Amino acid sequence: MNLSVNKGEVISLIGPSGSGKSTFLRVLMGLLPPTGGRVRLDGGQVDYASRAQLRAMRDRMAIVFQQYNLFQNMDVMRNVTIAPLKIKKRPKADVEKEATALLAKVGLSEKHHAYPDQLSGGQQQRVAIARALALKPEILLLDEVTAALDPELVTEVLDTIRSLASEGITMLIVSHEMAFVREVSTRVVMMDKGQIVETGAPREIFENPKETRTKEFVSKILRH
Repeated sequence: MNLSVNKGEVISLIGPSGSGKSTFLRVLMGLLPPTGGRVRLDGGQVDYASRAQLRAMRDRMAIVFQQYNLFQNMDVMRNVTIAPLKIKKRPKADVEKEATALLAKVGLSEKHHAYPDQLSGGQQQRVAIARALALKPEILLLDEVTAALDPELVTEVLDTIRSLASEGITMLIVSHEMAFVREVSTRVVMMDKGQIVETGAPREIFENPKETRTKEFVSKILRH
């Protein structure tokens, strides 16, 4: 596959389960070792075998998974602030001030001292998004962040992502929420069997796809 992403773009990856969408994001983050190919960030090739380069790249990217992976023994504020404090060694007062603003942004101002088991799934996912943003990433990777949620909780998470998109943060999104993908994306990438089948603007992909495989997928998923 060959894909270029410009600063400020919101790229949504769609396609059947097992097509490689989540694997692609995990490889970008260095969570799965690439066996070939090249990844370039601002023109410089990323050497995933180099711990220093991997750390530098991860300073610029953050990923949110479908499972929230919050620390159950820590309250919301601690979950959001622990990485900037422990990894980036930033001043506690600055980090907590920024965390307060982030929690307000994701609609959780009243939940600073709540623990994960006191939150709904949608609230936990919004904490996970705030935690990722606390690292001040230039690029945010979102891997099926609504897949584990009850349908009635999906909207609150999607509203948070809409807000981020409007602020110009670069995002790569894996999602089966087609209406949301169509609304928020600058480009949509259709994947199948580990390959990019077709890339285009949302309107092109959903209304006038060129490739047969894209037509099949879109026609089936939009009927449900």
